[in-house]
Amino acid sequence: MLTQEQQIFEQIKKTERILVTFRKTWNGDSVASALAMYLFLKKLDKEVDVVAEKFDQSNLYSFLPSYGEIKNSIENLRQFIISLDIENVKVNQIKYKVKDNALNFIISPKEGFFNEDDISSKSGDFKYDLIITLDTPDLEFLGKIYDNDTEFFYNTPIINVDHHGSNEEFGQINQVDITAVATSEILFSLFNKYSRDVIDEDIATCLLSGMISKTRSFKTPNVTPVALSSAAQLISMGARREEIVNFLYRSRPLSVLKLWGRVLARLSSALDDKLVWSSIKASDFENTETTEHDLNEVVDELIVNMPRVKIVVLVYEVKDSSTDDNKKHSKALIYSIKNIDSLNIVKELKPEGTKKMAMIKSEKPREDLEKEVIKLIKDKLDKLPI
Repeated sequence: MLTQEQQIFEQIKKTERILVTFRKTWNGDSVASALAMYLFLKKLDKEVDVVAEKFDQSNLYSFLPSYGEIKNSIENLRQFIISLDIENVKVNQIKYKVKDNALNFIISPKEGFFNEDDISSKSGDFKYDLIITLDTPDLEFLGKIYDNDTEFFYNTPIINVDHHGSNEEFGQINQVDITAVATSEILFSLFNKYSRDVIDEDIATCLLSGMISKTRSFKTPNVTPVALSSAAQLISMGARREEIVNFLYRSRPLSVLKLWGRVLARLSSALDDKLVWSSIKASDFENTETTEHDLNEVVDELIVNMPRVKIVVLVYEVKDSSTDDNKKHSKALIYSIKNIDSLNIVKELKPEGTKKMAMIKSEKPREDLEKEVIKLIKDKLDKLPI
């Protein structure tokens, strides 16, 4: 009987075109894992595309090898075939014209004529014969990549590689290891078992990037001896650690540093620092030349520097760009650590997002939304064993 790893490689071996995809909420591990898999499959002479829904924060990972290969939509997924029976009537010339939103094929026979029974149509096979999903707990996490082509995902074999305990094991082959610190760590083990020789400097750099990003440079409490050993081996294989750390942690624009200062100046905490929050005005974004998308970096810094924190909340106001009256609306970003479900803890306020990061949108003033969200979370945390 084949092991799980052998099943994965056997499935890859018998396929020709492979789609690699990952969650719509990009993170360092998901992007790095996808690019490592892309480079690995290229070494096996496979035709492969990496596709993920467009994400505003994606440029943070643009230093990764082959980053420019990531596409934001699946193109030419399936062909539509129109067949003409030419057994009895031969074709002399074929033309086409577009008229009144119709594509008309004009076929001139050499002798005789065609009739309606000579024409048939059908859908061709899908462009890819295998899907590999990475760092993605369920298919809905793929966003539009899944929503726009659900039939394709239901009719194509899926290899699902992930380290989240919440993974729904939706693939035909599921390589889910919740003891791994990152999906990149799982891929290192897979590639290593296949052949250590396939892991070149670029693949090693991608894999180490995923692990460093997910563990915040190995500062999170779930770091294991196995993870540290894997990282050491990747460095010995040529992973460019200094480059990774420089791009992920040492290259902060001055504008973002200014925004951090404003967040820190209004930082509050409760429940023995398990809950921390801050408030940001629309003028803070304007004066620091930043946007709400820069807040993710602020969250990362708070988590790294406050080891007791379980939930980070940032409440902020943004101007409505669709109107000219400078009308503002409020948002709250809730980021949770470990086993706390961000969506569930504020479900009464109809959040969007994921279990790890939820977003609340409101027409209430920022101050009112802040009071409402913090009170709700405090009440919930008091009842949880944290």
